[in-house]
Amino acid sequence: MKVAVSSSGKDLNSQIDPRFGRCAYFLIVETDDMEFEAFDNENIALGGGAGIQSAQFVASLGAKAVITGNCGPNAVRTLSAAGIELFIGQTGTVREAIERHKHGKLRPTSEANVAGHYGMGMGRGTGMGRGMGMGRGMGMGRGMGMGRGMGMSGSNVSGQVASEDFTGDQELKALKEHAENLKKQMKEIEDRIKKLEKDD
Repeated sequence: MKVAVSSSGKDLNSQIDPRFGRCAYFLIVETDDMEFEAFDNENIALGGGAGIQSAQFVASLGAKAVITGNCGPNAVRTLSAAGIELFIGQTGTVREAIERHKHGKLRPTSEANVAGHYGMGMGRGTGMGRGMGMGRGMGMGRGMGMGRGMGMSGSNVSGQVASEDFTGDQELKALKEHAENLKKQMKEIEDRIKKLEKDD
């Protein structure tokens, strides 16, 4: 079975990118043998419709399921229309998420967990709990936001993963990786701002 995972990198040990429509890469993983292909997400910079375009893209690759952190209503509708199962609220590496899927630890949803145009405006809050995501709306791209359903204590993973899946050490490691990715993301944004100001 082919599963599409929103990823911050090009291999199975990459962290899940929490944004579906504006993730850095899509990894298409064949769950039977863990063979995979990595694809750049060309929809990162779209002004709108990134979720729909990304949903159509993974459908065209033959994915039967999508694993991601957050997914907006338009992408959810597009995936549903294509008959693709959706698993949201996921963190950790692509490999870990695929293993959870293979062992039946994930529950599919047919509902969005973020509003439309998630990932476009600059951050709306700084908490790491429900609805207030670090990195939320960093539209330039390879962000590791921690929005609703992304908490790793188990209390706000929206029932997507059992709380025993995350230990304190795993949470600490994931938070450090998120912090590093946010630093890289801020540098990319600042570089982009400088370039745009220079071009003006």
